[in-house]
Amino acid sequence: MSKKLLPIMATKSAKDLVGDSKALVAASDVVTGSAIAESYNDQIRPLLDAVDRLRHLKVTQEGIQLPTIVVVGDQSSGKSSVLESLAGISLPRGQGICTRVPLVMRLQDDPSADSPKLQLEYSNGRVVTTSEAKVADAINAATAEIAGSGKGISDAPITLVVRKRGVPDLTLVDLPGITRVPVQGQPDDIYDQIAKIIKEYIAPKESIILNVLSATVDFPTCESIRMSQQVDRTGERTLAVVTKADKAPEGLLEKVTMDDVNIGLGYVCVRNRIGEETYDQARIEEERLFKYHPLLSKIDKSMVGIPVLAQRLMQIQATIIAKCLPDIVKQINDRLSRHSSDLDQMPPDLNNVADAVRAFFHIVKQVCASLEKVLVRGEFDEFPDDRHFHGTARIAEKMDGYKRRLPAECPKSSDDDAMFLMEEVRVLEETKGINLPNFLQRSAFLVLLKKKVETVMHVPHELVNEVWGYVEDVVMNILLKHSENFPQVQPSCRRAVQTLMDKARARSAQHVKELIEMELVSDYTANPDYMRTWTEIMEGHDSFMEAVEDCSKPARITLEGFGEVDVSHLRAHAGLAGQAFDLRARLTAYWRSIVLRLVDGLALHVLRVVKRLVEHDLEAELADELLGNKMAGVERMLAPSPSTGAKRERMKKSIVLLRQSKEVVANIMDRISAAGEV
Repeated sequence: MSKKLLPIMATKSAKDLVGDSKALVAASDVVTGSAIAESYNDQIRPLLDAVDRLRHLKVTQEGIQLPTIVVVGDQSSGKSSVLESLAGISLPRGQGICTRVPLVMRLQDDPSADSPKLQLEYSNGRVVTTSEAKVADAINAATAEIAGSGKGISDAPITLVVRKRGVPDLTLVDLPGITRVPVQGQPDDIYDQIAKIIKEYIAPKESIILNVLSATVDFPTCESIRMSQQVDRTGERTLAVVTKADKAPEGLLEKVTMDDVNIGLGYVCVRNRIGEETYDQARIEEERLFKYHPLLSKIDKSMVGIPVLAQRLMQIQATIIAKCLPDIVKQINDRLSRHSSDLDQMPPDLNNVADAVRAFFHIVKQVCASLEKVLVRGEFDEFPDDRHFHGTARIAEKMDGYKRRLPAECPKSSDDDAMFLMEEVRVLEETKGINLPNFLQRSAFLVLLKKKVETVMHVPHELVNEVWGYVEDVVMNILLKHSENFPQVQPSCRRAVQTLMDKARARSAQHVKELIEMELVSDYTANPDYMRTWTEIMEGHDSFMEAVEDCSKPARITLEGFGEVDVSHLRAHAGLAGQAFDLRARLTAYWRSIVLRLVDGLALHVLRVVKRLVEHDLEAELADELLGNKMAGVERMLAPSPSTGAKRERMKKSIVLLRQSKEVVANIMDRISAAGEV
């Protein structure tokens, strides 16, 4: 195999591999027993060693998926027999589920090995050396240690390393066989447990699914097919191995050529070892079966035999590894950079109170800077996608809602639509005195004004509660974000924010109370809109009085500011109708000034108090809470935080792991680059 093959393989699609059938057959012709062409191993081994090293380092715990051949199949489909044939060793046998934990099989061809070397790795680095004769017992013992001595399963893997002359260079993960009905000693949800483990392994796009099917069943009914189709709908990363071909030869050719279940990488039909046959004898019998059987001999030779399966798996494995390596390198570098940056940003160890005070003021500075951006300047680069923290926009929305809740027109009494000006007439009647009849009673105006203002006085109180509820949430979240490395002082920070917000609410409530009281104290405005509006309305006064006093005129009349109204009921109150009209005109014109003061006054108050909170009050309140009482608060910062310490240790371990992984992939990428230049 040319040294230039690896870079070329990285560009092949998975389906291209099916077209290499002639090459596979040619390769299988020179293979005896389970031996595979050694020149191929020279190229695959470095790639596979790199991935196995990464798997051993547990780089997947960092969210980096590795290219993996995953063996799945229904219970009793012949999975273990296929793996035995590839490795030339015996695996655990028995009734029910033989594989109760994921078994990672690392097959390594070692031409210099006089005898096979086998070892098990499991349970955080435990290594057990074994032999071909005892490997099944060793796997059973390790399984019992991990999953218990019963029939339960576990997702903790066992790695079996097989160094043996003539085995294919492959790494495969054998998973528990799928069973729907629990037997005695198995949990009721055994199917769900197995399905969860299988889906975790076959879901990543880096996984190649080796689906083991029995020739004795209809492929579409296999649960393993259903599971693989859920994660690989096109079948582009699924290879099917058909076992027990000798037991159900009828129709097998049609099954593997019609491909009703969409197997993108094709089929390989095999005959596994039977009874006391040796593995070499089994291969001879397999070759004879597919060569001379009247039905099975019709199947293309690129689709039959363990040697063909081994060669196909090696080629697929090399291709997927070479294809995934650049992305793995990128992911390792990205995570290493991010973890290193996060570790640098973690707080240093605090040795004394002075260190704690400096750390405290650093936190306060960060919090106030963030809040100034969010609540004062309207900048949200720290939270570009979280609209909740776009503070000035959210407060402006609340102010707009407040303005809409305040009636633009002077509020009317419940019966005012049907009885125009009767509210004013009744007030005029109750405020009349012994005085000249053509003077408008100011007391009547103030009575009505008080009544109108009181109908809306709850609205500004609702606004300040909404605004401070929102501001409190923003301040609290940003403060907790910047103090997350010191959880031991966060309760004190919460207390300080709650105290500060209570003060802000009380200050705003007092301001609203004063705004309302000012409106009730007197009737005054310098707004020229008042006289302009009153004059416009009063232009209809004469026509209004004519309609009231002259019963021959229509009772319905259209008036500026009031629209069409019925005045028939006012003819009985003609002496007060003119004053009532004037009173309504004054209230209508003056109401606009009231609303303007309530909106502008409260908006400016909110902006001022929020700015003051960010620039002064918050720092002062936090200082009182944490630096007061002989600095009891900051002294708590000196106490080690279990969560922070654990986080720092996790980051350090991750960085060590990622650096080791980076070195592994860098070495193999250098070798691939060098091979491409030859």
